[in-house]
This record gives sequence, C-alpha cells and structure tokens, in this order.
Amino acid sequence: MITAAADGSSLDNPGPAGWAWYIDDRRWAAGGWPRGTNNMGELMAVLDLLRSTAEAGEDLTVLCDSQYAINCCTKWIPGWKRRGWKKRDGKPVLNRDLLEQLDVALAGRAVAFEWVKGHAGHRLNEAADTRARAAATAYRDGTPVDEGPGFGDGGDVRTAGDGQAGGPRGSRRRSGDVVDSPLEAPDPSGDTQPAGAQAGLFDLPETPLTPDQELLVELTRLEKLALSDEVRSDPALMGELLAPDFVEHGSSGRLWTRGRMLADLAPLEVRPKFETLGLMRLSGDCVLLRWRERAGSRVVLRASIWARGGVHGWRMRFHQGTLVR
Repeated sequence: MITAAADGSSLDNPGPAGWAWYIDDRRWAAGGWPRGTNNMGELMAVLDLLRSTAEAGEDLTVLCDSQYAINCCTKWIPGWKRRGWKKRDGKPVLNRDLLEQLDVALAGRAVAFEWVKGHAGHRLNEAADTRARAAATAYRDGTPVDEGPGFGDGGDVRTAGDGQAGGPRGSRRRSGDVVDSPLEAPDPSGDTQPAGAQAGLFDLPETPLTPDQELLVELTRLEKLALSDEVRSDPALMGELLAPDFVEHGSSGRLWTRGRMLADLAPLEVRPKFETLGLMRLSGDCVLLRWRERAGSRVVLRASIWARGGVHGWRMRFHQGTLVR
C-alpha cells in the first residue's frame, strides 16, 4: 500500500500556484504555474501522483485536505462526463482538462481518498503543503522550482499514516456515482483557465481581472449559492459555506447562530434579486461584501464578512441585513 499526501497552493487564488505530493523525503514531486487557482493545484497534485505511481502495482491511498479534489475523483466526474462535461445548470465544468486526465488516470486503479484537516500538524499533509507553497512562491519570485526526486524506482514505498486523518475515510471512486455539487469552486476569471506549464492546457483571458475584481466575482457567486434552493435544502451544503463561529444579525432583528441557521434552514419563499454594491478588504484573509436584496417591494441592504478557509477557499463569518424603510 502506498500512502501519499497531495496538496495545492495559490498565493492569490488565482495567482502564482503550486502543487505537490509527498510520500517520504525520497519520494515527492512538485510543480506549478505562474497563474492558477488552488483547485487547479489540488487536482494536478493528485493527477501527477497517479501518473507517477501507475507502474507500482500497489493500492494507493491519497490524503487530501480538499473536499473538492476528493469529490471530483470519487463522485462528480462520472456525472459530469455523462452530461458532456456540463453541470446540472448546463454550464461547462471548470478545470475540465485536468478532470478528463484524472478520469483516465483513475481508470482501473485501486485508489482510496481520505480527508485530512489542513494546517493541523499532519506530517504528510504538512510536507506536501510546504512543497506546494514553495513552488507557488518560486513562480511568484521568478526563481527555480524544486521539482523533487519524483517516485523513482521506489524500493519500499509503504508508508504508515500518522493516525491523524479525519473526516470520511476510504472514499473510493465508483463508476455508478453520479453526484454533482452546486459549490464547485470556479476560476473567478471566467470560462477560460489560467496559463499552465503544460502547453495548451490553459489559456489566459486577454484582459485579466484585477485580484479584487476576481474576488468580488467569487464571493458574489458563493453569496448567491447561499440563497439557492439546493443549498438551503441541504444543511451539509450550507455548512460548507458558514464558518464555525458564524453569526447573523437578521433584518428582522433576530440573532442567528450557525447552529440555529442550519436547524431552521429552508428554501426562500421568494428568490430575491441580487445587486452587488462593493467589496472591501479588511485584511489579507478577511473581506467585506456589500449587496442589495430586492424581493417585491422589500429592499434590504446586506453585508457579509468572508474569511479565507474551508473547502471552497472562503467561508462566511458574519452577516447583517438592514431593512430599508
């Protein structure tokens, strides 16, 4: 059994990005792009690990701190492929090039995926994260990337897990799984994908958005998802968007904690119209999003504080609604 951690890193998401997988100090690899997303790094780390161990003839366990990467590999790819690489809303699946290559690399392999909490001291995850971030930093600084020794001819590649893997264990890809996620995190720059080291894999938009514009697009998307019937019908999906310490001061004057919000979750009676008003960076990892809600004659000014973290890169920590009289 081969046990390896795979991780991705993007300094500005999108921005200089890196990926890495790690088995031990003699068997690891890293790479990246001048411009990419965290999700690209997560997927590429798994893809390169699969390719590097293809001839090993052993079962593979991949440790990831990204539920997005795990769900892509174990649940979502078959359904997307069946629909012509389109989501249920008919929009193209993002990162399709990497996903198609993963579909090929996973075929016939005995691969298990385990979720581990990132930045929590897990030895293999920390080693992969350090190397992925180092690759992203090298692309940012224009310095050589340490690509690592690779898998090589291996010798004994069996490694024991640290006993720190949490969450759902042993998630395996099954050809019958057809599960889609409304929370698939896109590349905020639009339908095109960031430029990569592999020629023809990605194309940059002719006029790239500024980092703040890209972030505004991404957080607006997540905010709208929190209003959707699908998310508001599933506490697990809503829970992925809310930080553990989430609090809302509702427009009615009611105070909502995360637990109360999830317990009372239900689709909205009227889908509001969404008007983005602006974005303000409170710190590097904390952003205030302002928007206006219109539902019939009712108008509410809303403000949400989003902090970096979680499966999709950002989680809502605070929300306030102010009814316009």
